[in-house]
Amino acid sequence: MISIRLRLFAILLATTGAVWLFAVVWTYSNTQAEVERVLDARLIEAARMVSSLITDHHIDVAAAVDAANARQPSSEFERVEGDYNRQLSCQIWSLQGTLVSRSESAPATSLADHREGFAETEINGERWRVFAVINPTLGVRVLVGDSLEIRERLVGDVIKGLLLPALVILPLLALLIWLSVGRGLAPLNRIAASLSSRSATELHPLAEAPAPREIRPMIAALNSLFRRVEDVRARESDFTAYAAHELKTPLAGLRTQAQIAIRSDDPDTRRQALGQILSSVDRTSRMVRQLIDMARVDARDDAVARDPVDVHRLLEELAAELSPVAAQRDVRINVRRDAESGAMSIPTDRTLLRLALRNLLENALQHAPQGTEAVCTISTSADGLTIEIDDVGPGMTATEQTRAVERFYRGPLSAASGSGLGLSIVQMAVERLGGRLDFRNRTEGGLSVAVTLKRNTA
Repeated sequence: MISIRLRLFAILLATTGAVWLFAVVWTYSNTQAEVERVLDARLIEAARMVSSLITDHHIDVAAAVDAANARQPSSEFERVEGDYNRQLSCQIWSLQGTLVSRSESAPATSLADHREGFAETEINGERWRVFAVINPTLGVRVLVGDSLEIRERLVGDVIKGLLLPALVILPLLALLIWLSVGRGLAPLNRIAASLSSRSATELHPLAEAPAPREIRPMIAALNSLFRRVEDVRARESDFTAYAAHELKTPLAGLRTQAQIAIRSDDPDTRRQALGQILSSVDRTSRMVRQLIDMARVDARDDAVARDPVDVHRLLEELAAELSPVAAQRDVRINVRRDAESGAMSIPTDRTLLRLALRNLLENALQHAPQGTEAVCTISTSADGLTIEIDDVGPGMTATEQTRAVERFYRGPLSAASGSGLGLSIVQMAVERLGGRLDFRNRTEGGLSVAVTLKRNTA
């Protein structure tokens, strides 16, 4: 693809050339019209001046007529090439058709046959612009003519005077345009040089202050990209480190319990070891699934889907899916809706909402005491929908509520069994959905977690 510098140079040079050509055409047309006007005015003034002179008897017309009849016809005038000498030609004719007098540059043949005003004629192959005026007092006709060829040469010389310097200036102008474009693109070259010299780990932002105003949006976009890449790398680093650490612990426990089961002859000891193995497998399985869930939420594009989702049906599906876990912990999942609530459907991303609600239900089952229930309540309003999941567990302190959504944070009560990822996944998913996550301790005991979604989230 052609370089930006070459494209700008070609565009500016073509634009400058077009403007210059337009200026030449306009100057030629305007100059020609102005020269015609000025020279016509000069013809009128010269003819009237000659008529005035002979009226004041500065020229003896009668004597001039007699002298003209007595002398031989004069030879034709000779044009002087290359300059503007003898540009005007003047003739005085009697009304009877006798040449009374003429200027040195005028031909012997009558410049024109018309009586008064302007006319264009051709004499011996040369075109003339002639103004005639009649002096009725003396009975003569004054003709003053101007060679059209000389007029055209005058206009042409004016245009040449403009074009000849242009032929010298245009290469210099092209050089200046080329250097100016290069200087204007210098900030881009500096940014490119700065980026090319960076290593893959250097994600610090570019400086915006010295850059031109037009380049700052690009620098801001690059800096935003650097921040997102740095955040992703930090999350991947934390994810890898935590996964390696957390998977190492249950695997070591599985190995220990398996060795106990193999070496022991006591059925109770073996049963207890197998129970520990089963518990560790469940915990590891849940942690692996949550790690996968977190990776899925991180990988999803910002433009989430907005399809109608029946939240009530979704909660019932999750309750059925988690019923084995609920039965094992002797906790019942109760999905209900407010009596005054309208439609339970809302346009949102089903996958993200399902991840958020599943993790909230799992947390409620994990912390609810045996023989109790986790209650899911759906309420609607004009602009959105709220899902509350309540349990009668120990609740959370204000500090725990503040830090609960941090990745890998585990409170005192969940340190032994939780992974510290569940509520972080919920927070990420709800933010992607444009919603809000709230915690509050219930007055009758336990924790209430609310997810609020708006119907018209941009």
